[in-house]
Amino acid sequence: MIYTVTVATGHQWFAGTDDYIFLTLVGSEGNSERTLLDKPLYDDFERGAVDSYAMTVSNDLGEILLVKIEKRKYWVHDDWYCKYITIKTPQGEYREFPCYRWIADDKEVELRDGKARLPRDDQTQIAKQHRRRELEQRQKFYRWKEWHPGFPLSIDANSHKDLPRDIQFDTEKGVDFVLNYSKAMENLYLNRFMYMFQTSWTDFADFEQIFVRISNTISDYVMQHWQEDFMFGYQFLNGCNPVVFEKCNKLPDNFPVTTEMVDTSLERNLTLEEEIKEGNIYLADYKILDGVPANATDPCTMQYLTAPICLLYNNLRKKLVPIAIQLKQEPGPENPIFLPTDAKYDWLLAKIWVRSSDFHVHQTVTHLLRTHLISEVFGIAMYRQLAAVHPLFKLLLPHVRYTIAINTKAREQLICECGLFDKANGTGGGGHVRLVQRTMEDLTFQSLCFPEAIKMRGVESKESLPYYHYRDDSQMVWDAVLGFATEVVNIYYDDDEAVQTDTELQAFVKDVFVYGLKANKSSGFPKSVKTIRKLIEYVTVIIFTTSCQHAAVNFGQYDWCSWIPNAPSTMRRPPPTEKEVVDLEYIIESLPDRGRSCWHLGAVWALSQFQDNELFLGSYPDEHFIEQPVKEAMENFQKNLQGISNRIAERNKDKKLPYYYASPDRIPNSVAM
Repeated sequence: MIYTVTVATGHQWFAGTDDYIFLTLVGSEGNSERTLLDKPLYDDFERGAVDSYAMTVSNDLGEILLVKIEKRKYWVHDDWYCKYITIKTPQGEYREFPCYRWIADDKEVELRDGKARLPRDDQTQIAKQHRRRELEQRQKFYRWKEWHPGFPLSIDANSHKDLPRDIQFDTEKGVDFVLNYSKAMENLYLNRFMYMFQTSWTDFADFEQIFVRISNTISDYVMQHWQEDFMFGYQFLNGCNPVVFEKCNKLPDNFPVTTEMVDTSLERNLTLEEEIKEGNIYLADYKILDGVPANATDPCTMQYLTAPICLLYNNLRKKLVPIAIQLKQEPGPENPIFLPTDAKYDWLLAKIWVRSSDFHVHQTVTHLLRTHLISEVFGIAMYRQLAAVHPLFKLLLPHVRYTIAINTKAREQLICECGLFDKANGTGGGGHVRLVQRTMEDLTFQSLCFPEAIKMRGVESKESLPYYHYRDDSQMVWDAVLGFATEVVNIYYDDDEAVQTDTELQAFVKDVFVYGLKANKSSGFPKSVKTIRKLIEYVTVIIFTTSCQHAAVNFGQYDWCSWIPNAPSTMRRPPPTEKEVVDLEYIIESLPDRGRSCWHLGAVWALSQFQDNELFLGSYPDEHFIEQPVKEAMENFQKNLQGISNRIAERNKDKKLPYYYASPDRIPNSVAM
């Protein structure tokens, strides 16, 4: 009996191997001999190669249940990336066995065929035992660890090289923060300023020395208009942190703004209270920063944080503009409310303080916690609890690609004690840790459900806020993801009972709740999923968070934060306690010095880059699914996403401020940067 075995090796760097590869076919009627795959006079398993072999077996093996791969050292340890194996039986039937993983050291790997199966679908002892062994093995390698008290649990690995080979980057150099920052400093001609590390700039124009060489359309526009109120307000809608403002239904007790203060800013001949009732007033409150310690790692430079409250007005042109700013949470004589009618530099510095506070909340809460760390929780739980043949594993795997690796690298170099984060950020030295801890206390599952999050903030009305492109574009993507998740889930789950009896799914959801959310019941994260509808929502949250939400808050960092005065990463003078004391020199002395400006610019540039081999939303080159209905669902998903991209491109034509961060052709599948 002749079985034809075809083996495909990946195209990644160093994917090929010179090691010995042995294969055993495990069938329902028996097993083949352990066979060395070797073609004399040929180099087997070269990068990108597809090699075929004839295996002679004395008896019909029946249905091929498993393919067992063994790699044995030839000369030195040589990792191998196997894409897939196909088997042609003596009867001419083809069976596909997806692999798409690294086989490292002297390892043995057992592959199931490509058909997705729920636990209940496995009827043979061989299949059940394989499933159990696979998960037991994974749980040994994917262990939870508390990196810092109050954080979601993360992977138990101290460095990138400690991770399981399957989730490491193909080349670690591409995600080495120290190396990337050094390259950024060199490429952006910033090193020439480092010898003046702690010296101040002379005026706003002086910042152009590190800006003009790398400017682009949006950052140029920001540089030219950053002092204007309309630009300040626009960033709440479509900047890199478009999730912090909300409709104001009642002024906070600690923010005593009166109609008399803001009357000249109101355009509808209404009192402030009437404007609030009409839904024209919005609020950005940074109270989460209150009491967070400022960076004190540099004894030569004092750094400061504050927790401002900003009142925004939706004017007759449907544009948000600031009308009142209080720089600290507790009102009083030494905490004045700054207004557009104040002296030019008083009002400008108040807005700068809000922008700096927004930068800190964006970096640590919106970006780090709510996309990176939460996505890692989903990824670890997936590897621990879902077998490779589970349809949800196949569906979610592309959306956690490299996430655990990038987060491990960040903990190793970026947000650790004395890491790169401490060099330029006012929340370095531990403030960023406090921010994550505080946010975790209030983080909810509902806030990750995009439509619900928008409604909770009261910003769902397109009539009131017609230029809120983040909301509108992200809603289109959410709907497309929801439709895709619905199609795939309905292929494998016939009814709610199928969901309830899926032991792996329930273990996955429980792992997320217990370890990711520390079993915090008030978070609203489910500890089990009981209906198809809730499962679809859960899957949609994962895919949306790891793709669209991350893209929307990550890839605009250089556009909006490269002009330093618009997004200061730290402030070197405390917020003013009275009016009419601020001049240009006061502001320049408050802004980051030359060295910290350079570090900041290098950081936002590096963090805004795509990976070299980025895979964008809806792109699934690794064929984990072999079923035609799923492939059709993928095609529908891709068509929907392309339609969204086209609509966004059409809207952006000739726009001075195009918004494209939630365009599917710019949304990576996963959090990998």
